[in-house]
Amino acid sequence: MANSKWDFVPKTLLVLISLYLFLGSCVNATSWEDSIAQQKLDKVQKLPGQTFNVSFAHYAGYVTVNEDSGRALFYWFFEAAEDPVSKPLLLWLNGGVASKRYLSYSYRYGSKNCKQVLTSANVGHYVPQLSQAIVRHNSAVKEKAINLKGYMVGNALTDDYHDHVGVFQFMWAAGLISDETYKLLNVLCDHESFVRNSNACDKILDVASEELGNIDPYSIYTPPCSANVSQSKGLLKSRLKAGQLSEKYDPCTERHSEVYFNLPEVQKALHVLPEVAPSKWETCNDIVNEHWKDSPKTVLDVYRELIHVGLRIWIFSGDTDAVIPVTSTRYSIDALKLPTVSHWRAWYDDDGQVGGWTQEYAGLNFVSVRGAGHEVPLHRPKQALTLVKAFLSGTPMPDLKLVSDS
Repeated sequence: MANSKWDFVPKTLLVLISLYLFLGSCVNATSWEDSIAQQKLDKVQKLPGQTFNVSFAHYAGYVTVNEDSGRALFYWFFEAAEDPVSKPLLLWLNGGVASKRYLSYSYRYGSKNCKQVLTSANVGHYVPQLSQAIVRHNSAVKEKAINLKGYMVGNALTDDYHDHVGVFQFMWAAGLISDETYKLLNVLCDHESFVRNSNACDKILDVASEELGNIDPYSIYTPPCSANVSQSKGLLKSRLKAGQLSEKYDPCTERHSEVYFNLPEVQKALHVLPEVAPSKWETCNDIVNEHWKDSPKTVLDVYRELIHVGLRIWIFSGDTDAVIPVTSTRYSIDALKLPTVSHWRAWYDDDGQVGGWTQEYAGLNFVSVRGAGHEVPLHRPKQALTLVKAFLSGTPMPDLKLVSDS
């Protein structure tokens, strides 16, 4: 494991970027004073439907990334609830090839900028690659221009061959596909690109999809969303009026989010500029998926490089996801041939229940989350918080004795 001690910065501003837009004009802070002034303007006062107070500040707006070509990124930043100036800078990068999820960017103040990166899905490619770029840049300039400490990815696309083998084995073992289809998937798809398949592989994948039936492959044991758009709007409005918040998983969360974030009053509260906003905000964009041509077949070589330089690297996996399942992740980790530091064991949540399983390797830590689907924080928020805390502190996942003593 990498050193568990963190160097904290006096003050840090983290911004979470969720949309990539082309702007004719946008904010371009040229000084620290301008940045502070813009920060005040970007503070979100209250969201429509919010009937309760929160103990943290949050901000939303735009950050210029290329003034000449008019490119900017929309961000949404949540400040730590307690003593934010002492906290490490945490970037949440979430989503697949076509998803408009979260990306991040930071202003730097002081001599160091301490970062950790968390991700899921196809971000399993570009977060290790981003980390690699930061490490190589720091090496080239002979200083830690960005003080990257580590990264963690979840249910992440890592290696096309092992991901395919793991997906097919998981679906077969869970009783989702037939023996015949399982065999044909291995014959026709094992050596294919995970992003660009051959016609033969596509056809047998269609057969597998039919055999799965109407289930949510991202969370195979929870019901799929059955609400249509109008029903989703009605349900969302009733919940907003009642101020309902629940820890229970809602399979229509994605559909609700599309309804909510397309409301004009919500976009106004988040300082979205109507002249540059897309006509409709969507969680995923098929155009991006269709035009992604440069996906490498593996990032295991990137892992080997970053393990060597001592970054803290964790991989987690919700164990009810059939898209990038726990079997795929374990096959990819096994391909790295890392020595075991701490053997396979159960870890426990705050209630003393098994939260999942974990194994520590030289340079990498693996954690599964029991009962979670592809988006672990959505399905198991309490267990996900335990996971994030352990990653940030550089401590092992809690065992039963530690939970009992607390």
